[in-house]
Amino acid sequence: MKKLAKTWTLWGLAALLVCALAACGTGGGEEAPEETPEAASSLDYMVLVNKLNPLPEGWEEDLETETFTNTAGWEVEVEKKAYDAYLSLKEDLEAEGVYVDLDSARRSVAKQQEIMDDFIEKYGEDYAKKTVAEPGYSEHHTGLALDLYLIIDGQDVTENEDMIQYPEIWAKIHEKLADHGFILRYLPDKEQITGYGYEPWHIRYLDDPAAAAEIMDRGITLEGYLGAVNETDVSIDYGSSGLYTREELEEAAVQIKCQFAAWEGCEMHSLRYAGDECNTEENLTWLNSLNEGAGYTQVCEFLCDFHSPKEGGGAWEPDQDYLDYQWWLARTEDGGWEIVSWGY
Repeated sequence: MKKLAKTWTLWGLAALLVCALAACGTGGGEEAPEETPEAASSLDYMVLVNKLNPLPEGWEEDLETETFTNTAGWEVEVEKKAYDAYLSLKEDLEAEGVYVDLDSARRSVAKQQEIMDDFIEKYGEDYAKKTVAEPGYSEHHTGLALDLYLIIDGQDVTENEDMIQYPEIWAKIHEKLADHGFILRYLPDKEQITGYGYEPWHIRYLDDPAAAAEIMDRGITLEGYLGAVNETDVSIDYGSSGLYTREELEEAAVQIKCQFAAWEGCEMHSLRYAGDECNTEENLTWLNSLNEGAGYTQVCEFLCDFHSPKEGGGAWEPDQDYLDYQWWLARTEDGGWEIVSWGY
């Protein structure tokens, strides 16, 4: 998923206000009560916020944050303990010759709503909901999600397409995360669980190095570690295509998996390209009729097998295997894949 520009991102923000008893005067010359671990923070640092789990009620009122200006001149707000841990991580990395700074961290629910409203006004509700995180459901609301950028030879490297060109540097960064209580949040090949594509720059603070080390060592998601999902791998068959490259088909598959993550309780087992024969004038006409004015010029179809929740819900029969479920995507000459239709 493309990280957005500095004035708007897919990731929402949230601020954390933690009240330490030592900071609250008691008056009358009395000594302030000794701070206890419980008083130090009321935050659940293992909180799960994703497309299915909103920011807990009252979170924004229970926060303490730090705000600083990064090397690019942008103000960044971070939850206080996460910021201290980031500074420790940054120092550790610099000892290895790796230099980073924070692109973004916290964004309030209100600010995310402003972004959503602006996109709806400019591009329409359908496009906005496909592009912008739903207010209240972005991990950046917590203030515990941090987006890094690289500093190479003294130059800020902030654009995704540029940062992705340095896999060796990201590998060094990822090796250090758990020591400071962070994890890599959006892993490759886990989009059907997290709802987002691989982002080597997006890290998440847990305030628990042991838990972070287990998650990183096992290569699992936070959802899987917390037992929110039964974490399974997806078998993907891209077949052979004379129309599309493997990279183009991978981009389409990621779109499908990110959408699937919002299907609560469903487990995707396999995904496969249906073949070049789906790219017909008839299918183009059909998909363009579903999105008036889109001007699609190419089509691709994927089929997936998945299992429904034991309790069912929505359109799903309970505890059933769904086979050859269709996903239809289309794109314009100069655009990316869009999911236009799905179902039997």
